[in-house]
Amino acid sequence: MALRTMTALLVGLFFLLHTWGVKAQVKVAMEDRVEVTLGTAAEIPCLYTTDDGFGGLIIEWFYLDPAGKQHRIYFQDPTMRIEETNSQFTGRIKVDVTPSQGSGQVLLRVLETRLGDEVDFICLVKSLTDGNDQGKTQLRVFEKPDHPIIESVDEEIWYNNEEPVKIGSCEAKNGYPRPNITWYKDNTPLSNVPNEVSVESRVATGSSGLFSVESELSLKVVKEDQGSEFYCEVNYQVIGGFGMLESEKKKIRVRYPSDEVNLWVKSPKRDIKEGDTVEFECLGNGNPQPLVTFRRERVELNAINNVLELRNVSRLDSGRYECVTTHIETFEEVVGNTTLFVNYLEPADVSPEETLTLSQGADLNQSCNALSSLKTHTVWMKNGVKVATGNILSLRDVVYDMAGTYECMVTVPQLVGMETSAVFQLIVEGSPEISEPQSTSLEQAVESTVVLTCRARGNPRPTITWRSAGSLVDSQSNVTEDGVLSWVNVKVSSDLNVSCHASNTNGNVETLYSIKARSSGVIIAVLIICLLLLAILGSVLYFLYKKGKICGRSGKQDLTKEKTSRDNIVVEMKSDNTEEAVLLAVNGDKKSGDQ
Repeated sequence: MALRTMTALLVGLFFLLHTWGVKAQVKVAMEDRVEVTLGTAAEIPCLYTTDDGFGGLIIEWFYLDPAGKQHRIYFQDPTMRIEETNSQFTGRIKVDVTPSQGSGQVLLRVLETRLGDEVDFICLVKSLTDGNDQGKTQLRVFEKPDHPIIESVDEEIWYNNEEPVKIGSCEAKNGYPRPNITWYKDNTPLSNVPNEVSVESRVATGSSGLFSVESELSLKVVKEDQGSEFYCEVNYQVIGGFGMLESEKKKIRVRYPSDEVNLWVKSPKRDIKEGDTVEFECLGNGNPQPLVTFRRERVELNAINNVLELRNVSRLDSGRYECVTTHIETFEEVVGNTTLFVNYLEPADVSPEETLTLSQGADLNQSCNALSSLKTHTVWMKNGVKVATGNILSLRDVVYDMAGTYECMVTVPQLVGMETSAVFQLIVEGSPEISEPQSTSLEQAVESTVVLTCRARGNPRPTITWRSAGSLVDSQSNVTEDGVLSWVNVKVSSDLNVSCHASNTNGNVETLYSIKARSSGVIIAVLIICLLLLAILGSVLYFLYKKGKICGRSGKQDLTKEKTSRDNIVVEMKSDNTEEAVLLAVNGDKKSGDQ
């Protein structure tokens, strides 16, 4: 009852103001366009200012159909709010009004936007005194297309076509508004060029209203297109700008004949030496690769899959090689060639002789040479130790230690594994030399046996004999790597001299053993023990003498007893210095007497 009364009062006030000619000023401001993604909610604001209070306003929302006809979808006055039930937006709109002093905002929210919602919306604001204004906003709906799918021609394409041939197709589905497709070749965009490039596009609209675009590229193919990458780019509108999607990249196979072939050494990737396995490869500039034959000096060589293999090459394989094919259009011979050079290193040779015999003190100059196509390096080795560098080995004042086997090793620094060697034997002749013993002065116990050794060298090999006191001594000998080793067993009974005598056709040499005999160790030990016992006995007698237990302190005295017991034993001790005699009674009573 109160609401009806209030409504009647407002209507009456409206008619009174209208009768009196009073009008309120109303202004509406709206955005030109609102953009939204398909399926999401769109918010369209309508701002207004007025002289009347909010309670005196009438708000209406309209949309314009494609023909320009206006349809109301919402009405609001001070007494009611009405959403039209016969429009495409029924049940999908909400209106919120935010009033303030002299101004306010009316917000229209369109839920779950559809493609058909892309229309112009009109907001009309009226005052109760005939003042009114309206604004308009265009709603735009966008949908991103699916990722583009590209398909290329599978078969090879012959070059030099008279007109463009199909290269591939590109399709972008379910986009809104309609997306555009651009073709690229190696990152360069392609456009229609008569008799060279042709791009045709087709547009389809599904039941959902989304667009699908298919584009087909045709091209007049040239040889340079072999290996080129083709792809398509899809451009589409999004909120606030544009988006872009790229397809995967595809390569086409262009078929064209070879008008040039190239021949080169595939392996090894270095200078070639004798003994290597060499592979030649021949490739043409066409597609597919032509069938070629190999030849040298017009003689055809066996090859497999355009590869020629030469095993264990020598310098005789050096020369010019060719690979040949026939142009499939002109039938002319197409030739490629290269030159092979095989480096060599001949066996090393020593001179003047492989076996040399020199006298002690002589000089040696031995050379080692190996002919090579490259610069060489020579070293001389003896027993695994480097003794000289260069192709000349010089030895001065040779001695026995210089005799032996020498090896000259020739290498090519530029090529690893390219090497050769030769050996020679150096023989040194001369009189004997005794290298052992180092010490010839010995001391041995009497009745002991000592082994004496003597080592000698010389060329010819020396003979060793032993002598003692001018007589030969039986000995034993062994031949060693560098001479003779001899030894004898000598029994020592007294001081003696033993000589080792080495001789050959070039001279002789002698060394002398001097042996000093010494007493037996047992006799020395007995003497020491006796001396120790005498020292102990002297100490005891001295002790008794000090205690007055022994008669006769000084000088030599005679002791006379009228009676002497058979049980008494008298010991007389004489000193070397004082000639004192001391009588000691043993095994009986001590007798008193004159001192």
